[in-house]
Parts: sequence; C-alpha cells; structure tokens
Amino acid sequence: MRGDQEALGKSSPWKRKSSNRSRKESPARHGEMVSHCLSAHSQLHGAGKPPMYGDYEAQRHWQEITFNLPIHQWYFNTSNNNLKYWGLDYPPFTAYHSMLCAYVAKSINPEWIALHTSRGYESLGHKLFMRTTVLVADFIVYVPAILYYILYCEGPGTIKVSSLLCALLYPGLILIDHGHFQYNCISLGLALWGLLGLSNGHVLLGSMAFCLALNYKQMELYHALPFFCYLLGNCLRDLKGGGLTRLITITLVVLISFACCWLPFLTSFQQSLQVIQRLFPVDRGLFEDKVGNIWCSLSVILKVKTILSQQTQIWFSLAATLLTLLPTCVKLTINPTIKGFKFALVNCSLSFFLFSFQVHEKSILLAAVPVLLFLHELPFMATWFLLVSTFSMFPLFLKDGLLLPYIVTSLAFLFVTTKLLSAFEKVSMEDLQLQPFSQSLKRYTPQVAKFAFLLSVIGMATLSLTSITLVSPAQLPDLFPVLVSLFSCIHFLIFLMYFNILHLSEPVFKGYQLAVK
Repeated sequence: MRGDQEALGKSSPWKRKSSNRSRKESPARHGEMVSHCLSAHSQLHGAGKPPMYGDYEAQRHWQEITFNLPIHQWYFNTSNNNLKYWGLDYPPFTAYHSMLCAYVAKSINPEWIALHTSRGYESLGHKLFMRTTVLVADFIVYVPAILYYILYCEGPGTIKVSSLLCALLYPGLILIDHGHFQYNCISLGLALWGLLGLSNGHVLLGSMAFCLALNYKQMELYHALPFFCYLLGNCLRDLKGGGLTRLITITLVVLISFACCWLPFLTSFQQSLQVIQRLFPVDRGLFEDKVGNIWCSLSVILKVKTILSQQTQIWFSLAATLLTLLPTCVKLTINPTIKGFKFALVNCSLSFFLFSFQVHEKSILLAAVPVLLFLHELPFMATWFLLVSTFSMFPLFLKDGLLLPYIVTSLAFLFVTTKLLSAFEKVSMEDLQLQPFSQSLKRYTPQVAKFAFLLSVIGMATLSLTSITLVSPAQLPDLFPVLVSLFSCIHFLIFLMYFNILHLSEPVFKGYQLAVK
C-alpha cells in the first residue's frame, strides 16, 4: 500500500479524516460514516494482489485513462491503454463521470491518477476520496429520486416515511456500491428519474433521463423495453389526437440525447464500432462466476458452455429472454398504465437476468430497484424478493470481506420492514393482490405464504452459515456458491411468475395517460 502523506500535506482534510478516527462526527456526516464503516470491513476484492488488484482498481484506472489520454484513445488498445488491464467497457457517460472525478482527484493528489505509475494505488486517503464520490452520487441522483417517488405515492404519511426508510436501507445496493465499490446508484437513479418523468407527464425529460441511464451502464437495456412499450402504447392510443406527433418528438429527443453522449465517438465508423465492441464483449461467455440464473443453474447437470457453441448459446439465450418477457411487453403496449409499467420493469429485468447472455451476479439490482417501488403496496413479497436478491450475491460479499456488513444490513432491513411496514402480516389474497383468483385459496394463503417465507429465510441462513464454516470437498470446490445460485434461481423463477400474474391480471385502462411536457 502506497502512502500519500506528503502529497496531501498537513492541512489536508483527507489526512485528518483518515488519521483522527477518535474525534466526534457531526450528524451531517452520518451517511459518510456509514460508507466508511463498510469500507473498513471490505477487502476490495483483489486489492493488493497484482497484476489486476481488483474491481476497485478498475474505477481508479478509468479516471487515470480519461484524464491522461485523448478521448479517441479511451476505448482503443495502445501502449498507454492496455485494454486487458481494466480496459474501459462502459458507455461514454461513465467515461465522462470518471473524467470529472479525475479532475477532482488531481486537485487533491496527482499521484492518484498518474499515468502508469498509479496502478494498484490503495492508500487510505484515496479510498476515502473514492468512497466519497459514491456517496455524493447517491445524494445527487439516487436518494432524491427515491424520496420524490415515495413522498408522491398515495397513502398516509407514516407509511410513506416507513417505505422511504426501508427503500434506503436495501442492503443489496448499499453493499455493492459502498462495499464492493461501484456507481450503480447513478444509472439506477437516472432510470428512476425517467420513470418519474413519465408518471408526471414530463415525457421528454423522462426519456432524456433514461437515455442518460442507458449511456451510463449498458445493463439498463434490462429496462429499455418497458420504457419503449409504455411510450409506444400511449402514443398508439391517441394517433388521431396527435399521438404520431408525440412519438416523433420523443424519438427525436432520444436520438439527440444519444448523439450528445456519443458525439466524440461518431467521428469515424471505426471509432463507434470499437466502443460498441467494448460494451458487448461476447467472448466473456454465457455467465460469469456463479450467478443465480437459469444457465448457471442448468450447468450443474448439463455443461451448456461445453456442449453448445458460443453462437448457439447466444441464440438460445436471446430466444429464451424474448419469449419470457413477451407477455408483459405486449400487455404494457396494449394497456400502458404506470402500475403496469412498474410491473414490466420488474418482469423484463428478471427475464434478462435469468435467461440472457453474459449475466453478472450484480445485475439482480436492476430487478431489485423496481421492486423497491412496491414496498408500500406489496410489503411482504417485496421484502422477500429484496432479501433473496441480496443473498444471491453472498459469494461475492464473502470475497470482498463483507460478511459482517451483509449480516447487519440484512437483519436491519428485515427488522425494519416487518416492524414499520408489517410485511409479515400482509399476506392475505388482497394484500398479495391475488383476489381475482380462486377464493378457495383465500383461507390457506396466509399460512402457506408465511411458512414459505420462513422456510426461505432458514434456507438462506443455513447456506450462509455452511459457506463460512465448512470447507468444500476437493472435487467440488464451488459447492456452496453453486448451492446459493440454485437456491436463488428457484426463488427468482417464482417471483417472475408472480409479478407476471399481477401484471397480466391488471384491468384494462381505456383512457390516455401520456402528455408531452
């Protein structure tokens, strides 16, 4: 670990924060303390282990590249930009954000982003800076979006406050962004602003916000079809009243938004093609590590990666993804309501996670955040899903040294949702929004739901305990991560069926909801 004491200087606030740990922190810095407590327990997967050093180094390296190299070299392999060493593989808006952070880093300590010589930089001052950038992004983009959504929902004030607290305490996003270290809060927050724009009639602003989300992380494609189907469905309903004009206007806004983000990379076809190839690297395979989706689970009994060619894997995964998300997309196009839009966000992201090509375990966050929007309506199922989504990333948390934060945040979330939202009590057919179905099930639903939930929690606790206390057999080194993946995949399939049932049974709305502002 490299020291940066001299470069920081005696008067630097970064030095004081890292060295004077015993002094009292003000309430205004409570959020910062939470982030730093997580970082204290995190080993930053791969940190201190050359030649790659880990995911944290990827974020730092992108700042190094975007600050020191001309923009046309960011995505190309050169002597100053070895793409095999954490080459930039996210869209341009991520690169711009990295460059912005780099300018701030340069003003504090130029060594943090020095070309070549800063590789593997892991000083306490730099970690503090990087953690703070995530916290700032949280409070600028993600937290205001959640706050705005919850406060403008229907219902009593106490339910709104409780839902807000539960949403902000979701352990999955906290552990990934502040422990593992990423900026998912930006892309997810922008997608939420897109939803808020559409639901409040600010369609052009909402479309622009989602374009920015998509240009920050390509995984926002998980949410692209619901946005498209909702806008298309509303425009088709009002073709005689200006729907076609609105559709053209929205299309122009989307094209202009993309053009602004991609402008520096549109100078040549080769430049644009290189960026696209970096964003969709098919050579990485069907899935990475042990992820709770169909293909990883199926590989336990059928080695899909070995039996099928990569081209066949791509076509199989594409067909399975499209088939499973088709019902919810058709329903949303025919019946474009805001509630249906939220259901479609959950269903499409789950379909992509379970069946698409090249899935990461962290991609479950793209389904989890839309589920957060149902905490006040479906507290029992939302709480259950959010706990399982966090558990599905347990092997990653173990690698990052986040066992204690995982236990604490998961138990805190479970406690808060059961106490403030009475999640464990709202298990009737009406609470689960299954009242259109057979009334003969009404009597048994609460008991069955509670029993299944308890069984699930016991299963997660047991697998977590065995993963940290037992050693896998030599012939099955990945036994426990695979069991976690299988357990999570079964749950996600059930949740996919449940949310599809709710969406497909939604009554048809015959009005018109879209107005361009």
